Amino acid sequence: MITITAFADSPDQGAGLARDMIVRWALEEVGQPYEARLVPWKDFKKPEHRQRQPFGQIPTYEEGDLVLFESGAIVLHIAERFPGLFPGDANARARAITWMFATVSDVEPLIIQREVTEYLESDKSWAAERMPLVEQRIRERLSELSAYIGGADWIDGEFGAADVLLVQALRRLEGQGPLIEFPLLTAYVERGKARPAFKRAFAAQLAVFQRANA
Repeated sequence: MITITAFADSPDQGAGLARDMIVRWALEEVGQPYEARLVPWKDFKKPEHRQRQPFGQIPTYEEGDLVLFESGAIVLHIAERFPGLFPGDANARARAITWMFATVSDVEPLIIQREVTEYLESDKSWAAERMPLVEQRIRERLSELSAYIGGADWIDGEFGAADVLLVQALRRLEGQGPLIEFPLLTAYVERGKARPAFKRAFAAQLAVFQRANA
């Protein structure tokens, strides 16, 4: 049985943004059952958890004697291990991996910068000046991404691993200016959220939050 690590009480308030959601979604897409090890905040920096995740974060993935961390690496493993998230054509698979790396290297970090500025640096004297700069960088990247996707349903042909990562990254901007200015990307996110596998993963993560706060 595959075991993943998740928050015992997620700080995202049931919004489905904690990173175990990415792994849950990927596993649902390939039809693989899994168990979730729920870790309380106080245990994240303890040696037992750091043996699985050296930085004391989530998610982790365990299958037999294999232990992985970092959501992008885990999704890559799932896509290679089980059919359903990678195309059969070698060139198309290479492009999918390119977009997976592009998401974790060139798209999501910009979005995370915005969250850091808003929630962790808002009390700094330079925060008001920094936020417009961060948002402008995001808009530039989203403009490039929107132009590439155009009217296509998914980032490159059929739905796959790259879309799991990219949709989840863009969801961090849902309802906010940098994303709603790009209707093609908003529609792309909604298509991802409409997938039955996404809904199952979201419901599973939400159930954990609801039990913790009942």
